[in-house]
Formats: sequence, structure tokens, C-alpha cells
Amino acid sequence: MAGWFSCVCAQAQVVSPPSTQPSLYPPLEDTTDNKQFLQSLKRISQKKTLFGRAVKALVVFKPRRIEGPVENTLLPATHAQHNYKVVRSIYFKRLDAFGYSINDTLALPDNSLERLGNALHMRTKRNLLRNQILFKEGDLLEPLDLSESERLLRQTDYLLDARVLVNDSTSTKDSIDVVIVTKDVFSISGSGSASTSGTRLGLRDINFMGIGHQFRTNYRFGLSEPQTWQFLGSYYIPNISHTFISAELLYQNTHYYKQQSLSFRRDFFSTDTKYAGGASVAWYQTLIPDYYEQGEGENGEGGEGQVINHIPLDYNIQDFWIGRAFRLKSYDLAMDNPTRLITAARFMNIQYTQGSGPTIQSARLYLTAFGFSFRKYYKDQYLFGFGRTEDIPAGNLIALTAGFEDGAQKNRMYLGVKAAFGKYQPNFGYLYGGLEYGSYRYQNSWEQGVLTSEALYFTPLYRLRNWRWRHFLWNRASLGMRRPDLFALDIDQEDGIRGFSSGAVRGYRKFVLNYETNFFTPLTLLGFRLAIIGFADLAWLTSIQNKSPLKEKPYTGFGMGLRFRNEFLPINTIQVLLGYYPRLPLVNNQQDFKLFQTTRQYYEFNDLRFTQPLISEFR
Repeated sequence: MAGWFSCVCAQAQVVSPPSTQPSLYPPLEDTTDNKQFLQSLKRISQKKTLFGRAVKALVVFKPRRIEGPVENTLLPATHAQHNYKVVRSIYFKRLDAFGYSINDTLALPDNSLERLGNALHMRTKRNLLRNQILFKEGDLLEPLDLSESERLLRQTDYLLDARVLVNDSTSTKDSIDVVIVTKDVFSISGSGSASTSGTRLGLRDINFMGIGHQFRTNYRFGLSEPQTWQFLGSYYIPNISHTFISAELLYQNTHYYKQQSLSFRRDFFSTDTKYAGGASVAWYQTLIPDYYEQGEGENGEGGEGQVINHIPLDYNIQDFWIGRAFRLKSYDLAMDNPTRLITAARFMNIQYTQGSGPTIQSARLYLTAFGFSFRKYYKDQYLFGFGRTEDIPAGNLIALTAGFEDGAQKNRMYLGVKAAFGKYQPNFGYLYGGLEYGSYRYQNSWEQGVLTSEALYFTPLYRLRNWRWRHFLWNRASLGMRRPDLFALDIDQEDGIRGFSSGAVRGYRKFVLNYETNFFTPLTLLGFRLAIIGFADLAWLTSIQNKSPLKEKPYTGFGMGLRFRNEFLPINTIQVLLGYYPRLPLVNNQQDFKLFQTTRQYYEFNDLRFTQPLISEFR
């Protein structure tokens, strides 16, 4: 990681993109001019005083490299010419987390802290990388194998970035030599806090011993009654023996929620995947809000005096599914048709041992689904990261789900449909749209239905010298239809307005609109790049059946803040935000201003990947 401990005043210089990746944008320039200040700091760092040694450890005086833009294509022409050649050899170039560059393999750590970080980190094993790619020595190279393998490597938690290249100097007409360059993430992280309400300790490793296994633990103690401690622990094994089957063991114990689960899963991880499936068993004990017995105003409208009671709910689930993808005929002998027809079946047994409600019953659920999937991936930068390569899904997805619920109280049919698309162009940006509907059929009428929609758009990346910015716009809507759980929807945090928290604001239908602008600065402090964030969130919510939420007065939140991101650590993002929330009659406990922090990004891509048959969620 070049410049892990770079100071905010570190000077950058223009660096051309690597020759293997043609530039799509004009060269980057740097407007920082702090030469005199840097020279003063450099003179101080050469002194053998305590302060001088601290400056030498924290400040990198060499120019910081600015990475050039990546190629925004799925299958470069340089890859297409190697289709159906024999893979003669595969060479892995593995880079440690600190001081190295994926685009400049000659870069080396230049201070003791970077070298110490690499010494504490165990580099990813070659066999794990070999396990993650779609070809091996002696194979005929299928179309998309190079680019899909690069994407699969890059989407792992333990790698920051990856390049899969062909050594053209040694390749022949019928065989090739492949070079794979990977850069690790520093996989170990810990956290802790102490206050009068309790103490928390956390530890995780997302690349245990360099073999890709992950464990997470979080322990809290010294809490007040009714439970003085809490624990969360999980162990995750990805891609067992090159089967792309993952396994996870999870245990969680808190006062409000207890879970024990074991699961195995294989997704349609690549466009060429034929079979997918999963199996899991889980036991739950939880306290859930009682959405059926709340105090109501006239016409079922929730009022200021709503009191949400919690009821105990204990249940266990056994879940099994399998899917098969069929490729369509291609009329181009050099290319594979990426369109797939997919069918899947699922069986789920849900057994409730405590708790009841209008939508709760022990049941055996049989589902089958048929889908049409076309997906591809583009590459871009400065979406959620600070210059690393990010994969953008595009394509289309249509899925039809039908099934039967054999319940303890009633038997009923289920029908659901989902359609989604994603479109990306470098000069347009990215647009995703999705629409989903699901409902049960009981006694000649539809019940417990939900209609959801989602739209996400982000603009192209704008540049002003070495500053960059991008805008995001996100819309979500959820409409309940003939449902008894009238108050199941909320607009808290990720479900509506970031930083907003009010358990009493719930409803039956909602419409949410989120806007965000990100300014990516050239500044670096202690290895963390800096971005300036501004946001505006609006949410319309109604608790009256058959009423449009847009007829209600919206809840609003506005704010700005800072995002610090270090791409080379497992917990790489820290956001400190100040939100302003104009007071509304139903939100007595909400503050006008709120300072809060978070480590997760607000937006996520929908991968347009066909999954197991699902029941549409009402959330």
C-alpha cells in the first residue's frame, strides 16, 4: 500500500496509466503546492529526536502515485484473441498489503510501519488463488475465463485487487502463459470500547493463516439485566476444494435475539455456472415487535401514543434448494451466449415452538422458480472505494416463483414475479431498476401481498484536476396489500433516513428517496483517504390501508460529513456525519441535529444474479 502513512500534505504527481490499460480520460494533475512545508518536515525527520522519528514514520516524502482509470469493458480485445488456446502455465505474483501497488509491481514498502504490517500479515496461499480461478494448466481457455476469474478474485474479502494477464511475449498461436497479480488486504482487525453501560471486545480475521477462512467474534460484558453479557461468533469457509461451495457456522446470544445455524451454499457465481444450491439448519429465539395490537387512531392510523409491545418467538428452519442453468445457443463460434434459462426448486420447513400471530404458522413450503438471466460486468473506480477496481453488474433478470404452503392453520398457494435490469455506460453512469410482487392465494382471494420497487442511479465520475466527485440517487417503495401486519414498515437508518431512529414511526406503505454526493479529495492522513459527503433523505409513510404514502407529509433528513477509507484494512471505512431532522408531530424523541458514525456504505449493487426461490419481503 503505497503511502499508508502519507500525510495530508503529501504531494502527488501525474502518473500515466499502465500500458496494458488504455487511458479513457485525460491525465490526472495535482494542484497541491506544499514544497517548502514538506522540506521543513523532511529536515525535522532527519533529526534523531523523538519528534523527528515520529515524523519519519508517519510522513512519506516520495510523491504519491495517482492510479489511472481502468478499462470499462467486460472482454478486452486482448483477451478475445486467446479463446480456446491451451493454458500452458500460470504464474502468481502475490503482493502484501502495505507498500505495494497492483499497477506497479516494482513499488516497495518505504517505512518501518509498512514493513511491520506486512510481517504481521500472512500472505494469501497460491493454492487458494488457484482454487478461485476458472481454469488450470492444460485447459482450453473458454471465453470470459480470464475476465471472470479476475472478477472472482477481486470480489473476495481477502484481496484488494487483482489482474489476470496474458504474457504475450511467450504465448504462441495455440498456447498461452497467464500471469495473475493479486494484492492482499491486511486481514486481522480488532475493536473494543468501554463505558458505564458495559465493555465490548471484538476480533476478526478474514484470511486466517492465508487460506481464506474467516472468523468473527464480538463479546460484550458488564451489561445491566436481564442479560449481563452478549456474544456473536462465526466461522466461514469459502470455496471448499474448488467446488465454490461455502460453509458457515454461526452462534449469537443476546437478550433480544439468539441464533444457532449451519449452512452450505453454492451460488450462480459466474455466468457459466450450471448448478447452484444450498442447505441450512437454524434455530432462533427472539423478541419481535407486536404489529397487530398497537394503539391506533381513526381509520387505523397510528398515533402519537403508539406503544410497541414485544412478544417472544421461538422457531427452527430447515432449508434446501437446488438450481440448474441452461445456456442458449450461440451463433458466434468465438463467443459464448451469456444468456441463461434457469430453473430451481426449494423446500423449507418452518416450525414455531413459541409465539403466534396472523402471519405466523408452522408450515412446509414448496417453491419452484423459472428465470431468464443475462449479466455482464464492467470495471470502474471511485464508486465505493478510493481508486481500486470495482465491478459493476449490468444485464437483465426475470424470475417467476410459484409454490404451495402446507401450514398448520391453513394451506395456500404462492405466486411471485420479479424483473430487474442494469445499464452502464462510462459517459452515462449506471442505472438499475427492479420491480417485485408476491402474494398468497387463499379461499379464492389474494392475501399478505407486497409490491416493491427499486431504482438506483449514479452519475459518471467528474474530475477537476485530482479532485473527483460523483452523485447517487436511490429510490425504494414498498406497498402492503391485504396484510394484517399494518405497522411492519419503518424508515429508520438503512430502511429510509440515515441517522434517523424512532421505533414509533411505522406504517403500511412507504416511498423513500435518497440523494448523496461524494467529493473524493487527494488528501491522505495516516493511510486513510478522505471524501466529503452530502446527503438528503426523504421518506413518505402511511399506516392507512389503500392510501398512497405520497399523500402524507414526508419525513426528512439532511446532512454532511467526512468519509475516511483505508483500502488495505478489513474495516476500511469510517464515516462521521452530522444530520439535521426537522421535527414532526409523531417523532417526539428525535433530535433536530444528530452526530453519528458508521462503517458501512449506504448503497449496494444488486448483482442481477438468480438466487434460490424467494418469498417477497415486506420491509
